[in-house]
Amino acid sequence: VQLQASGGGLVQTGGSLRLSCAVSGFTLDSYGIGWFRQAPGKEREGVSCISSSDGGTSYVESVKGRFTMYRDNAENTVYLQMNSLKPEDTAVYYCSMDRVCKWSPYDMHYWGKGTQVTVSS
Repeated sequence: VQLQASGGGLVQTGGSLRLSCAVSGFTLDSYGIGWFRQAPGKEREGVSCISSSDGGTSYVESVKGRFTMYRDNAENTVYLQMNSLKPEDTAVYYCSMDRVCKWSPYDMHYWGKGTQVTVSS
């Protein structure tokens, strides 16, 4: 099982980025995938989840209406489209998987390396 996150970078407030999470060793219709982020000095927090069964998504309140998570089963890749970025979105972003996506990072068992997102004011 491998997950590889990419697509981070430096962007100005109001800008957009698209993160990718390429997975191998399993198929997206078998496991839930979550995006998490960790800002300096803060706990890692759940950002969004996508269900294995129907691809349904859920988001933390602070990103609703700005972030969209979706998957490409053929590419075995999950994306996080981030629009209207704010300085408080600055963090290292991680993708994670488990049988069911959980909001607590302690309940997710497989992790990829993170990708840095920095939003300048």
